[in-house]
Amino acid sequence: MASAPPSPGYPAEVVDPHHHFLDTANTSFQTFLRKVAGSDITSLPEDYTRDVIEPLAKHGVKFAGSVHVEAMPDSGVEEVAWVEQMSAAGRCGYVKGFVASCDLTRDDVEDELQRLVKASPKLRGIRWILDSVGKFEGGTTATHVATLRHDGEDYLKSPAFERGLALLEKHNLSFDLQCAPIQLVESAAALMGRYPNLKVCIDHLGKPRTVLGTDLLEDGTTVNPNVIPDEKEMEVWRKGMKAMAALPNVFVKLSMMGYAIPGWIRTQERREVLKSIVREIVDMFGAARCMVAWNWHVNGAVSDADNLSNVGPDAIELLDSFVWFFEGYTKEQTERLFSGTAKEFYRLE
Repeated sequence: MASAPPSPGYPAEVVDPHHHFLDTANTSFQTFLRKVAGSDITSLPEDYTRDVIEPLAKHGVKFAGSVHVEAMPDSGVEEVAWVEQMSAAGRCGYVKGFVASCDLTRDDVEDELQRLVKASPKLRGIRWILDSVGKFEGGTTATHVATLRHDGEDYLKSPAFERGLALLEKHNLSFDLQCAPIQLVESAAALMGRYPNLKVCIDHLGKPRTVLGTDLLEDGTTVNPNVIPDEKEMEVWRKGMKAMAALPNVFVKLSMMGYAIPGWIRTQERREVLKSIVREIVDMFGAARCMVAWNWHVNGAVSDADNLSNVGPDAIELLDSFVWFFEGYTKEQTERLFSGTAKEFYRLE
């Protein structure tokens, strides 16, 4: 899409391996999402083009494709078919791959995986959101609202889930792992280690949660001045990520960073802490197993912080931040981080 050379310091191209399309008012398969959101949500291909692709093009950065990731649909098959219909209509031809929804504990999981494979030749992986440290408590803990679909049960400890997970390799599918740091420690590393040929991608930095505390203080207006990370939270996260990094089949998405530090764009001190976390991940896994992702849907704040802050970077602010985070890396490393790793992991070329 871009014809001019990229702005100084920018990558020549990017791949976005994680974003969502939403239209709860006009689809029949997003009733759970509509219920938990409390109102209708819309984030369509034209919004993504306007908010991400066009700003990148203005800076000479080629957009080399994206991966659409499930967003808690009632039916993974219907969600994939919906995006494929929009793509066929010329609205999102840039979507080169899908990570679809599938409850791997369902009795007919083999049949459902076959239905998903038939739904699109671009199917590349499966995700079922797993963040669970107990029952959902209104977002006050690391347990994700998605676990209301199975009453907060930790699927990573479920034999039924492992039976479904074991089928993915047969269908040449990867697994996007979204869970809490303690789950990496207690179960995910051992579970994923039992399937060395299954490609796994940890979503959203491994989800360290509010390591500097809340974005704003209790008055709702004063910016939290703390810049000292919660060492207990970081210790658990670090232990889990190191265990996962020891598995050569495991990769990481550098995304949704406002979950780790809500409102990180507000101050330089917060940015510095986030930079250290991102670089620690790259040090653990290597650039060849890390990929930048925009997680774009609705707006920058929602995409970045999952409702833990009302501010977030736009597409270029995020790009600028990653360029700064990656200072001193080689050209080969930055190319892997911005596009190469995602292309390889999701077989986009």
